[in-house]
Order: sequence, then structure tokens, then C-alpha cells
Amino acid sequence: MSFVKALFQQNTSTLVSLVLLTVLPLVGDSVLTWTLHEHQEWLQNPSIGRMVLYFVVVAITMTLSLTHTTVVVLVTAFFFGWQGFPGMLLTYMLAAYGGYLIARSLDQGKLIRLLEQFPKTHAVMGELRADSWRLVLLTRLSPVLPFALITFILTVMGVPKHQFLTASVIGMLPRTLFFYWLGTKAQDVLQLIQSPDTGTAGKVLVVVLLAVSLFGLYFVFTRALKRVLKKEAAAA
Repeated sequence: MSFVKALFQQNTSTLVSLVLLTVLPLVGDSVLTWTLHEHQEWLQNPSIGRMVLYFVVVAITMTLSLTHTTVVVLVTAFFFGWQGFPGMLLTYMLAAYGGYLIARSLDQGKLIRLLEQFPKTHAVMGELRADSWRLVLLTRLSPVLPFALITFILTVMGVPKHQFLTASVIGMLPRTLFFYWLGTKAQDVLQLIQSPDTGTAGKVLVVVLLAVSLFGLYFVFTRALKRVLKKEAAAA
């Protein structure tokens, strides 16, 4: 049985989860943006209690892949300014940890057990886990890889929790800082979400982060494969 066929037959719930994690944010972003645009008074001059409630809500929506992280960053910066930035970082950690727990409970090690049927693929996956911190950091640097989707994939790969959380926050920090700054300069939340004006500097930053992420991941995967082939050759 091929790996792809076995993946579809034995990991249906995992694949369904991946599809949902890709589609749901498109709906959630629209609902969040429209709601806050129509009821901006909810977050104008907010109390501590209301800010805490907001961060709890967006942590849940990001965990469940109902909103994109970039949208949440822009909205948070627009309403709270830089005083809300520590709350945004904490929300990232909560969403990452929540997504990690959900993915682990859904998959329950099924992907790893499936890979055991394919020794070379399983060996490569093991080498990637050995380089977990760098792997997580590079995936989080990319401005185009969805937060919840990557959380799910990294979790079912068996990435250790501590490395996953620390590398996630550090990896997302560069683009988070930029989009947060962008959000603090905006005049209208709806226009901000629909067409954020990143300017030349923003476009350059996105290209640089994407390039570092892609080349870095290519290097990590290539090195993992070479180590596996070297071990096979030594054992032959």
C-alpha cells in the first residue's frame, strides 16, 4: 500500500481537520471584521476586564482556526495600541498551546504509527523532530503559512511541546511587530483588514521572511534526508 493511499484510509479525521483549518479562517475573518466595524464602541477606551475578555475570545478563535493571526494582530493594534502588544504575545502562546493540545487529541499518534510502515519516511520524520526548534522557527517566519494549520501539522509530527511554543513565538515576532505597527497607524478597521497598506518596506519584509523560511526549510529537509541516506548506507 502506498503512503498516500494509507494516509487517506487511516487518517481521514486528520485530513478533514487540515481542510477545515484552511477554510474556516476565511469565514471567521469576515465575521470578526464586520462585527468590530459595526460595533467599534465595544473596544473604544476599554476597561481591563473588556481587554481580557477580548484576548480570551481571539485566543479561542485562533486556536480553532476561526481567524487568521494577521487579522487579529491588525485589529488588536488598531483598538489597543502598543499597550495591547504584551496581551497579543500571550494570546499567541495560548492559541499555539491550545491548538497543540487539540491536534494531539485528534490525531492520537495515528500519523506516527502510519509512518512506521514506511521506514524511510519515518526515519526522515525522526530527523526532522531532532531539529524541531529550527523547523518550527522557519515555518513560523513564513507570512503565508496559516498559523492553525502549521500548528496541527507540527503537532502530529511529534514536535516537543516546549520547543514548539518557544520557537513559535520567536518565529512569528518579526511579522507580528510589523503588522502591529501598521495597525496602530490605521484610521478605519474595515479598510485596514481589506487592504492594509504595507508600503515598500512591508513588501520587502514579506519577501525576505518568505525567502528565509523557504530556503531554511529546504535546507532542514535536505539535511534530514541526507542523514537518513547516510545511515542506510552505513548499515548496508
